[in-house]
Amino acid sequence: MRHRTLLVSVICALVFAAVPGLATAATPGPVDEQNVTWLDHVDTPTSVTGLAFIDYPDGRAGDVMFGDGPFGLRAWSLADPVHPALLDELPASALALPGDDVSRGFWEGEHLQVDPVRHLVFLTRDPRAFGGDKQTGTSGLYIVDARDPRHLRLITFHEEPGGHTSQCISHCRYLWSGGPSHTGTGKQPPDWQGQPAWVTDVADPAHPYTFPTPVDLHRNDGVTDYVHDTDVDAMGIAWTSGAGGVRGYWTSGVHIDPVSGRVRLATPWDPIPYAGGKIISPNDANYTFDHNSWHPLRAIGGFDPGELLFVTDEDFGNTCADSGQLLIASLAGSYDGAGWRSTPSTPFRLRVVGSWSPAGQPGEVAGAENDCSAHFFQPLTGVGDGNILVQAFYGQGTRFIDVSDPRHPVQVGYFVPAGSEAATPAFHDGLVYAAQYSGGVDVLRFRPPHL
Repeated sequence: MRHRTLLVSVICALVFAAVPGLATAATPGPVDEQNVTWLDHVDTPTSVTGLAFIDYPDGRAGDVMFGDGPFGLRAWSLADPVHPALLDELPASALALPGDDVSRGFWEGEHLQVDPVRHLVFLTRDPRAFGGDKQTGTSGLYIVDARDPRHLRLITFHEEPGGHTSQCISHCRYLWSGGPSHTGTGKQPPDWQGQPAWVTDVADPAHPYTFPTPVDLHRNDGVTDYVHDTDVDAMGIAWTSGAGGVRGYWTSGVHIDPVSGRVRLATPWDPIPYAGGKIISPNDANYTFDHNSWHPLRAIGGFDPGELLFVTDEDFGNTCADSGQLLIASLAGSYDGAGWRSTPSTPFRLRVVGSWSPAGQPGEVAGAENDCSAHFFQPLTGVGDGNILVQAFYGQGTRFIDVSDPRHPVQVGYFVPAGSEAATPAFHDGLVYAAQYSGGVDVLRFRPPHL
């Protein structure tokens, strides 16, 4: 989800670009940083909302970074990982449908997905793309052939109701797509408060099929609500985040269904509940919107293996202190389906054991106190003990957080270019690629202070 004022700057950038994809955003101003080396800035016409990577071992391009935003989709060679080199682009005009206003730009492609085996790229189209709105716009999926990243080819556009984000399931043979809060595509039932997760079979990328019944229904104390994002852990459990909390599902194998009590087969279109539930933010009990999550399987900070769930609480308050934070919750008590039986009269809630925000931290940006919400994050796998996360905090930049003590997370670095707005970080082969809503991608090397 995006801060609504960003759309104005995106539209302006596209209007002022005589040819979509050729105008470039300004290079960031002075940088405030701690334990970070700024290596390069990759210009883009507008904001960058998603990043993903594919390795091409037999090609001269080496690894390839894909990024999308209102400008469309771009591919960069990482043959020199410090200085990404543009290979090809599908401009917004190539993604437009009949009747679309190309000057309004593509929207929005958060949580960009790739199939590294078949060399496919999946972009989600939000109904607000090209000047549409949530009630009448068209949602769906674009599937792009990236077998030759120098010549990207649009295979198809597939209309389906979930258009804000998507996630590969079962090695990208399926996608779960969700959001936004309402969409015109699919004629959302009046008792739904948002789009749940829609399951699309992409085994044949030229002919996708979306199952008629979505998953993760009744997620918000019995009400079907907005699934913003899905993330898959190392066991293959799919974790849906959104209004009403975070819930995990088996999508393969035979398991006991804790809700029905039956032993049955889990599939991507008929998953089995695992654990999870609603989370109440410690700084705003009246707002519950979980943006994305990470479920590590190992023990951290004295908690049982797999007990902890790391969650972005996205919320724009008037100050950093009352804006969305990184939340750390315990899954204890949720393995018997309690999160699926929760109602307003008999509520079940996960226990928050720790939280972190930039409020009062070194590098806090004065004047950006109302643009301070937590956003996408990633663990820095292989760095130190593996307990450091990198997370975007909009106007407060990109932050590095040590969660070795989940009850008391500690900032161990930050990167904040003047006037920037962080969108999503991506950790790849030892470097952090920080996508910016203010435009471009910054290439960073993080130096853990304790190593």
